[in-house]
Amino acid sequence: MSRRRTVLLSGCVATVSALLWVSSQVASSARGRMYSLADAPPAAVVIVPGARVRDGKPGGFLRGRLDVAVSLVRDGRARAVLVSGDAAGRSGDEITAMIDYLTSRGVDRDRIVADPYGLDTFDTAQRAVRTFGVRQANIATQRFHVARAVALCLRAGIDATGVVADGQVRYRSQVRSHLREWVLSRPKAFLELRFPRDPAISTPPDDTLAEILAAH
Repeated sequence: MSRRRTVLLSGCVATVSALLWVSSQVASSARGRMYSLADAPPAAVVIVPGARVRDGKPGGFLRGRLDVAVSLVRDGRARAVLVSGDAAGRSGDEITAMIDYLTSRGVDRDRIVADPYGLDTFDTAQRAVRTFGVRQANIATQRFHVARAVALCLRAGIDATGVVADGQVRYRSQVRSHLREWVLSRPKAFLELRFPRDPAISTPPDDTLAEILAAH
């Protein structure tokens, strides 16, 4: 029994150590590129990755991200918003919920570009470049997610900085999100950074964002 416990403990230590190393590798390229909202640098575009919606409205995490975008546009630190998520997500239409939230808080609809096929953070970053021609942007998301988001944007070819968003969510949801980030999302990103793939859905180039930036 003692030997079995020792083997089990050693396995747990090795697993945790491996996860910590993988997480640090993912986050390393984002160092010095993450800011609070107050200190965020200007960028023509702010990218808002999708997250859970409830009854057609943004959940706590997504509201926090959208509030960052509203502030950046209002302050003149962003000229356009790229909302990128799953229009057919399990919790509902993330794209419609994001657009409705932004416009209800004063962001002009003609400054918002929608990507309904940003099915995960990797796809959001890749499609921002391939489909919408983004080369420099802020990406708004929570602290547990921001380093991975910035790293994947940099890998896609975006000169990206991350803006940390608040999120009024239950403690249990925060714990679950942090665990998923460390155990699942960062190992997945570790592989994506080294062995990039095509987005799950590819669509022709869209000039809408370029037209918005030219007009504003």
